Amino acid sequence: MNRKLTVACTGLAMAALALPTTGSATCSLQSGTKATPLVELYTSEGCSSCPPADKRLGAFTSGAQELRDAVPLALHVDYWDYIGWKEPYAQERFGERQSWLTHANGHKTVYTPHFFVSGVEVRDWDTDLGGALRRVGAQSARAQIKVLVEPSGGALSLAATASSAESGAQLGLFVAVTEDKLSSHVSAGENRGSTLTHDHVVREWIGPIPLKDGSAQLQRTVNPGAGWNRDELGVAAFVEDLQTGRVLQAVGGAQCLR
Repeated sequence: MNRKLTVACTGLAMAALALPTTGSATCSLQSGTKATPLVELYTSEGCSSCPPADKRLGAFTSGAQELRDAVPLALHVDYWDYIGWKEPYAQERFGERQSWLTHANGHKTVYTPHFFVSGVEVRDWDTDLGGALRRVGAQSARAQIKVLVEPSGGALSLAATASSAESGAQLGLFVAVTEDKLSSHVSAGENRGSTLTHDHVVREWIGPIPLKDGSAQLQRTVNPGAGWNRDELGVAAFVEDLQTGRVLQAVGGAQCLR
């Protein structure tokens, strides 16, 4: 069953793609004129109902066209650690962001697995996720994003720009580094004895970078953490309304060349 918890609110957000890993190759992304859906999954290895949702998110790069056109992110939360298994990929800010998005959608209860598409909650993800993706994909983009990633020694040099003509909105640019093909053997909690696999797991979170006078720029060097697999890293970028949680545009995935 879905695990549920009522918590306080704060904020955050992002999108996914593949990174170059060797040589002098660069990764260049530019958003299009149609909106690209940003899919956020809040999940935990301490939740017995999460593995099917994790598997669904993992199919986004190889499933139906509507899945391949979206930008998936897995944000692992730590609020089920007390059950007995410490979530290895969690960051406290992800639980805070989930609470903020839940509040922005007019609800009070957070749970796992919990899907949002471009900032809008999808409660019955098993049946309604496809419709949410098509709804966003039919809209015109309300922001433009460019991302450039270059290897820099053992680090990654990230550069991103965003612009929007939206007036009266408080907007922010977010960038995230993700990792695919992660695996854990769970020795406690609800999934005890299971080996769980994950894709699109957020490792590094940057933002919000405020859009001032309609634009924002970011330059950052990211040093991969201990245990990261550079061959499976990706990057994500999106523009979000910092008051409503709605995502104006995202970029990633097949638009990036290894």
